[in-house]
Amino acid sequence: MIGYYIVAGVIFLVSSFVSKKLKSKFALYSKVSLRNGMSGREIAEKMLADNGITDVEVISTPGQLTDHYNPRNKTVNLSEVIYNQRNASAAAVAAHEVGHAVQHAQAYSWLKMRSAIVPAVGISSKFSNIVIMAGLFLSASGTAFGNSVFLLGIVLFGVTTLFTFITLPVEYDASNRALAWLKNKNMVTPDEYKGSEDALKWAARTYLVAALGSLATLLYFVSMFLSRR
Repeated sequence: MIGYYIVAGVIFLVSSFVSKKLKSKFALYSKVSLRNGMSGREIAEKMLADNGITDVEVISTPGQLTDHYNPRNKTVNLSEVIYNQRNASAAAVAAHEVGHAVQHAQAYSWLKMRSAIVPAVGISSKFSNIVIMAGLFLSASGTAFGNSVFLLGIVLFGVTTLFTFITLPVEYDASNRALAWLKNKNMVTPDEYKGSEDALKWAARTYLVAALGSLATLLYFVSMFLSRR
């Protein structure tokens, strides 16, 4: 299991670095006030209107970096800071979340695929590690079906890993839609646009690190399984 801790440690360090960098970028661009004076809520509402979407509500949600689009009740949920503030970070996040609403309205294939496997991911994320540990314990104790339990755990973990990779095009596309709208509609100045673009790039990297970290862990478990056969 030493190898597992090494992999987990490297993933943790990289993830922590990207997370801290993301927070620093958002703090930096929160100081870049929008010349148009619009708040995150107003940015979101205008982007929805410009895309002909009238059945999605923009609401405020507690916390920091808790922004998300909920396809079930069709709400763009913006954290209190993003909802109220009028800066490049708020514009970037608000437009990004509306990007998901646009994806939903246009039946974007990757979003549909991600939504379809959410129930399976809910199960796999809860039980994969438990099943993997149980399989390893049973194998070590000489139980005949220990490897089969371990393999089941790997399959469950694989579902979670698949989800992280399906998430990548969804997130990158939402950012691309957001940036294109901000630029084409002249919602931001060139400097404000650069800040929004940089902030969204670092946000996307958190998903990339999560996907690569999950894949590295999955491959480690697979190598363990093959060595035990």
